[in-house]
Formats: sequence, structure tokens, C-alpha cells
Amino acid sequence: MAPTPDIKKPWIETPIIESATLSKIAGCRIFLKLDLLQPSGSFKSRGVGNFIRASLEEQLTSNPTKRPHFYISSGGNAGLAAVHAALDLNCKCSVVVPHSTKPFMIGRLRQIGATEVIQHGASWFEADSYLREHFIENEGCEGNVYVPPFDHHLVWEGASSMVDEIACQMPAAEKEGEFPADAIVCSVGGGGLFNGIIQGLQRNLGDRPAKNVRVLAVETAGAHSLALSLQEGKLSSLDKITSQATSLGALRVARRAFENASAPPPGVEVQSVVGSDAEAARGIVRLADETRLQVELACGISVEVAVGKELRRVMPTLTPESRVVIVVCGGSNINAEMIAGYREQLEAGWE
Repeated sequence: MAPTPDIKKPWIETPIIESATLSKIAGCRIFLKLDLLQPSGSFKSRGVGNFIRASLEEQLTSNPTKRPHFYISSGGNAGLAAVHAALDLNCKCSVVVPHSTKPFMIGRLRQIGATEVIQHGASWFEADSYLREHFIENEGCEGNVYVPPFDHHLVWEGASSMVDEIACQMPAAEKEGEFPADAIVCSVGGGGLFNGIIQGLQRNLGDRPAKNVRVLAVETAGAHSLALSLQEGKLSSLDKITSQATSLGALRVARRAFENASAPPPGVEVQSVVGSDAEAARGIVRLADETRLQVELACGISVEVAVGKELRRVMPTLTPESRVVIVVCGGSNINAEMIAGYREQLEAGWE
């Protein structure tokens, strides 16, 4: 990606580490891409930050004296990323969240400096429609900029930077020219991260890849809009979100996500995987116990899929030397008390 001159990048390069403990459990080499270390606490800093950065550059080119007021709809993490990026670039940012967003997250948004936090609707879709109608498409909204949380090429471009880092940070592949990972496991909400990973792989693999890379697109039941679309063979919407992993709460994925999953580019294989909220919680507890890292349900499901039975099911040729990258996408809707609560529920038989 070409750098934007004179405007700093509101996200960082994050480390990747190999986990001996998780590798032993999984039966292959497990690498953790630690995007929970982004300024906002999740990978959203990349895509949302890239969009805000590009929009600000465009605005300052046409009117150097006026900075835009950004508006985003979010279950929480995209909102945090937008507020962090906007404040970092000396702009205002307001966030509209659905009523399913927990008070803990709303408090975080206000604490870090959101201009305004508004609750509306039962789902992200309803919050987003309200935002567009009242703050973007209405008269008197000139200067307001809508920030798409996942469905925009600039968001995917920002997320794709993660793959460039993985390519450089991983130990070199045994064969020259091969991508250094055999699989990447990522959570899917609206599809911004997934699209970015596909775009990044396409850029790094080129037209004639030396080997295929598997992408496991992971969702929780009740927030499985990509899996539903693939099952029905068309872009489809859930009636409602019933999963506790509300950060995955897009009733319908971006069209590009469905297209990328249905017909991925050369060298990329996509496998849709759906797990339960309990499995997501188990991933949270496992990661906290083994690495002392705290992530929310939307991220925990990828951890559990990568070290549990599902990985072996979808990759039966897995060997101890196979390299699997888990995108530890993070999420700020978590704390030690929540993790303790999940642990208690799991010990009580939550499945």
C-alpha cells in the first residue's frame, strides 16, 4: 500500500509468536498474530484506521482548514478503532451502537473520547440505518463522513497489511517462494478481516503460487451469516443475532466476503467453520491460561477451532510441521471477571 504523505498511520505492526503449548495441543506449529495489541485493542485499527486516514487526506486536499467529523455504527470494536484513529488524527468521531452492546463497551467508547455514543436498534443493521438516515443523508450533515465498519475496499486494504507482516515475520518456508504459513484462522463478522486476508494473500502469492494456503473463516452459531450464505448458495441474511459473540453480529456479510469464500483467488482455499458460544468461551479461557492474553468471544472461537478437533477435520493432512496462524484479533469487550464467569459456566457443563 502506498503511504499517505504527512498523515501518520493510526495502527501499528504487531508481533507474531509461536506457542509451544498450543502447538502441542493442536499437533502442529501454532503461531499467534497478536492484533489485540493494536491501539484500539483489535484488528479494526487497521481497516477503519486506513479508511479514516484516506478520508482525512482527501478532505485536507480540498479544504485544508476543515477536518471531518466521522460517524460509525458498531457493536463496539470498530467504534473503538474509529475513535482512536480519529483522535490520533485530531478529528471528532461519534458512534452508534445497537442495544445489544454491553454497558462495559459503551463506557469504553465514552472513556476514550467519543464525541457521542448513541444506542439504537436491536442489531448492527438497525444502528447503521439510523446513523445513515440521521447523520449522513439528512440535510445539514455536510462535513460528516460515514465510516464503514467492514464493507469498503479501504477497510480491506488496511486489514491486508496483516498478511504482509505475517509474510515477513514468520520463519522462512522450506521451499523458496512459498508463503510461510499453511493456514490462517480468522473470525468473520461482516467480512472486513476475511476480505483483507484474502487480498493480502493474493498480493503475496502472485498469479502462480507455489502452494495453496488454507483460510479458515470462523463464526459462532447465531452469528453465522457467511456460513448461511454459502449453504444457500447466495448472499443471505440471518433473521437475528442469537450468539453472545455480538462483535460478529452482522446479519449479512459483505458481498465481497461471500464472493471470496465461494470462489477464492488462485492459491487460496477457504473453509467455513461454525462453532458454539461455549467453544468461543473455551478458547478465551485457554488463551488466558496459556498466554495470559485476554480476548473476547469473537476472537476466542478462532483460538478454539485452531487447537481443537475442527482443525484436524478440515485439514486431515496436518503434520507436526504444518504452520497455522491464528489471528488473535482481540476485542475490548472482555475483562478478568468475564473470563472467570466463562470458566465457571464451562465447568458447570456449558456446551
